[in-house]
Amino acid sequence: MVVHHVYVLACADDTLYTGYTTDVERRVAEHNAGNGAKYTQSRTPVEVVHVESFETRSAALSREYAIKQLSRAEKDRLVDD
Repeated sequence: MVVHHVYVLACADDTLYTGYTTDVERRVAEHNAGNGAKYTQSRTPVEVVHVESFETRSAALSREYAIKQLSRAEKDRLVDD
């Protein structure tokens, strides 16, 4: 069974990036190698600060969207939990 993850990264410039993957370790390595999202290419190194797992891709993508709609303060509270 494939597990779907939503993750939040802390970037080197103190911003947060939210993404979706089925393999968090691989995806973070891609971000840190400059092969991830365009947003993170100039903000490395990145560090995982929050991960949520889901049984379906649809549920994970819905949660990714919801997290992206949060304010910075709300995201900070999420990653501090």
